[in-house]
Amino acid sequence: MQRNIDFSSYSSIKIGPKIDVEIIDKPKDCSDYILIGGANNLLISPNPPKLAMLGKKFDFIKEIDGFLHIGATTPSGKVLSYAKRFDIANFELMQKLPGTMGGMTKMNAGLKEWEIFNHLVAIKTENGWIKKRDIDYRYRHARIEGTIFEVKFEILKGFDYELLKMFKKLRDNQPSYPSAGSCFKNPKGGFAGKLLEDTGLKGFQIGDMAFSKEHANFLINLGNGDFKDAMNLINEAKKRVYEKFEIELELEIEVLGHQT
Repeated sequence: MQRNIDFSSYSSIKIGPKIDVEIIDKPKDCSDYILIGGANNLLISPNPPKLAMLGKKFDFIKEIDGFLHIGATTPSGKVLSYAKRFDIANFELMQKLPGTMGGMTKMNAGLKEWEIFNHLVAIKTENGWIKKRDIDYRYRHARIEGTIFEVKFEILKGFDYELLKMFKKLRDNQPSYPSAGSCFKNPKGGFAGKLLEDTGLKGFQIGDMAFSKEHANFLINLGNGDFKDAMNLINEAKKRVYEKFEIELELEIEVLGHQT
């Protein structure tokens, strides 16, 4: 089964073609495709690879044997609401964090020291359950063989409303324009946004794409931005930061496809 998706409206950065995407409705090998979730950290080329997404079957939250099981297509807002309702701690970080459970796990999403893997127990792929200790994960990254269909977490009581307020305040300072979130990962011992500011890129614009004047590490779409201008900005940032600091910036957003 396929679904026709217009990524210029579906993706958070509002860039991309209108194409057919394969819908996966049962656990299986998806290696022929690039899997997408809510397209919240994606920049998609007019010439994308074969794309697929998991179906609604994988949108669920269940408590089984003292653990919280969450399906890969479950949106962050639904998880946060469940945690509030049942007084479960350590999901406060999902306040205003867009995405689905599978995508957030794949990139170990979070804010500062709070991240998905902190209280994760295991993930389920087409090859079965994989324990956290057997996964190579670090800041904004998890090396996972296969497709994430389900994630299992500890259940610890005590939802923290003060922590929730802190996350809301931090994310309220993020730009309101369409974006794919933080463009670059923070290099060891530093901040990507500071490096971009120090190379004159805060507010720098090509076409309708720009690095935000509020937060330099947010690549934003001012209205009619396109893939070409976005990639030109990304490459300009990498070039300037390397020339000035000899630091190679690593993308946090995922680029799918290439320019013609």
